[in-house]
Amino acid sequence: MQAALDTLRHVFGYDAFRGEQGDIVHHVAGGGDALVLMPTGGGKSLCYQLPALLRQGTAIVVSPLIALMQDQVEALRQLGVRAAFLNSSLDAGTAQAVERDFASGALDLLYVAPERLLTPRFLSLLDEARIALFAIDEAHCVSQWGHDFRPEYRQLTLLHERWPEVPRIALTATADAPTRREIVERLALEDARQFVSSFDRPNITYTVVAKADSKRQLLDFLAEKRGQSGIVYCLSRRKVEQIAGDLAAKGVVALPYHAGLDAAVRAEHQRRFLREDGIVMVATIAFGMGIDKPDVRFVAHLDLPKSLEGYYQETGRAGRDGDPADAWMAYGLGDAVLLQKMIEESESGEERKRLERRKLDALIGYCESTGCRRQSLLAYFGEAHPGACGRCDNCIEPPRSWDGTVAAQKALSCVYRTGQRFGAAHVIDVLRGADTQKVRQFDHDRLSVYGVGEDLDAKQWRSVMRQLVAGGWLQVDVEGHGALRLTSTSADVLKGNATLTLRAEAERAPRTRRGRTPTTGEPATDLPSDAQARFESLRLWRASVAREQNVPAYVIFHDATLRQIALAEPSDLDALAHIQGVGATKLERYGRDVLDALATA
Repeated sequence: MQAALDTLRHVFGYDAFRGEQGDIVHHVAGGGDALVLMPTGGGKSLCYQLPALLRQGTAIVVSPLIALMQDQVEALRQLGVRAAFLNSSLDAGTAQAVERDFASGALDLLYVAPERLLTPRFLSLLDEARIALFAIDEAHCVSQWGHDFRPEYRQLTLLHERWPEVPRIALTATADAPTRREIVERLALEDARQFVSSFDRPNITYTVVAKADSKRQLLDFLAEKRGQSGIVYCLSRRKVEQIAGDLAAKGVVALPYHAGLDAAVRAEHQRRFLREDGIVMVATIAFGMGIDKPDVRFVAHLDLPKSLEGYYQETGRAGRDGDPADAWMAYGLGDAVLLQKMIEESESGEERKRLERRKLDALIGYCESTGCRRQSLLAYFGEAHPGACGRCDNCIEPPRSWDGTVAAQKALSCVYRTGQRFGAAHVIDVLRGADTQKVRQFDHDRLSVYGVGEDLDAKQWRSVMRQLVAGGWLQVDVEGHGALRLTSTSADVLKGNATLTLRAEAERAPRTRRGRTPTTGEPATDLPSDAQARFESLRLWRASVAREQNVPAYVIFHDATLRQIALAEPSDLDALAHIQGVGATKLERYGRDVLDALATA
């Protein structure tokens, strides 16, 4: 273990492991197989990078994304680690040079996509080389039930079959219990030791708002995020383009990203997001997996994701550096109807559809929850949390509740008397006594339920409908174009055998959370004014170096390291060497420049 600690200090610049990192490194470096579940930003990469340096040979890292490979390799090279990648972005000459380095034992780590790894050419290269370990990153891609399924991952069992003596470590930040079991089965990791860290991301504040004018709601949310990097997720390509254009028109530096864009445009937008500060990426879920940018300050969803796993992974791209970050989502019943329609119209088998329905139900339940969202989210992954987290909307501003039994009876009765053939909008019109062409066309103005809900406005009725669907008292008939139908539990409410406590919808006034400085767009650091000046000087220096090298600024130094330097104000290289995150190679490469930047602050 001492060798691991010495390498941790010398190469990575840290004095101690976090959480279970030490046990994982010791286990894998000793030749053991491992399955590691650790939240985004928890330090998964170190769990295979450090054993790679402690063992003889080259570690093969299976990674699904070109951008992730490139950034991780660049970050390792900054540390003095001999790392390279093989993917389609390389020309033939460069790829051959990497293969020669690998064959000669000149690499500590080699990143490769699963598609390339499985080629006969690459497998023959592996036969001739000394392999330290196999690391399978984003291991949830093996699950056919998952949101990022990659069929090539299911063929990775050949690593165990062909090189049984080489240790394997599979890593993911997103896996509920069924997905974990599938990873174990598909990758033949039955004998691997499992390391399951807490899924909690305590620095993220979770907020869900009822969707009204979603574009205005997003702009209100972004008003206190000026100058911050973030991601806005939308379900469709058309909406991505529209929202990116709307934000740009309001002065937000926003870029679109979806699979329909030209590959060169996507690559350029991703490059800018990773390398520039203050970029807002408006994207479909085609963007994000493996994005290694630590200072993403927010992730916003304008449409429901497909599952809580997807939501957890997508929101987990915020706040990787541990500083305060936001996960904000606008949710409406129409989102649920659309996702249910997509499930039913898919070509999946009935078993897959049932699973996706259950996942959607869990997500809707999360959205409608009146309790601590962190508690609800972690419970989905089998982790207990006491609640009252203080960093979700329901804990910061506990929602009011009301006895919605009578309102629910009116709603259920109206659904029944209109023939269970109409969606929420028309049912609400009937309840509120609206004089519309559709109401008159079907003579619904003559029903006994016409106008019985005038005491609630349309927004309140939409909330009632959403909660009735979330609670299972109403269901959406996708084949019936989103028509609402009664369920087996509806009768208990209609007959008065059950009482319903519903969430009261209220406009939340814009607020400035503790730990924010919305005028500057940067998270508060609580630095004294003189240290803040040094921090800004260091950031300017870092930005200049990053531009010269054409790399993301964070691979030079993370903000957390710069803050420590600004606070400690080291006067020489020996003092600088004691700052967390300053390893030997970075000290030699940047030490004098850092001291100069401090002196000129």
